[in-house]
Amino acid sequence: MEPFISKRDAAEHIRIARHRAGISWAQIAEQLGVAKEWSTAALLGSHALSAQQANLVKELLDLDDAVAEALQMQPYRGPLSEDVLTDPTIYRFQEAVMVYGPTIKELIHEEFGDGIMSAINFQLNVARRTDPEGDRVVVTFDGKFLDYKW
Repeated sequence: MEPFISKRDAAEHIRIARHRAGISWAQIAEQLGVAKEWSTAALLGSHALSAQQANLVKELLDLDDAVAEALQMQPYRGPLSEDVLTDPTIYRFQEAVMVYGPTIKELIHEEFGDGIMSAINFQLNVARRTDPEGDRVVVTFDGKFLDYKW
């Protein structure tokens, strides 16, 4: 039996192989026919790929069978290490939610009623907006509203 690797280890193999190949996350997504935000999350371990998608990535990045197998496994979602929590880019999102989370909650409740935004029926978009004072990062969370049923 061929050795197995974890989704976390597979993500590191993918990051290195993508860099070496000079292929962007967007180019991989285009080959898979999916959004770059979803495919990047999948390739970093947050979603499972189909066998066909995993094999396409394997071929595109010249990866081992073990990586393709790991890509098909259902993930454990959430931070798997303290390193994720201290990465400056990720931490800034946590900081933004700590500062604006109560505001977001109040505005959701005011606009929609008592409920939450789904993180399962969810889409993410990351885009660049040019600005004379420095380009801006635009992140859109688009989740279905789920009302609480009492």
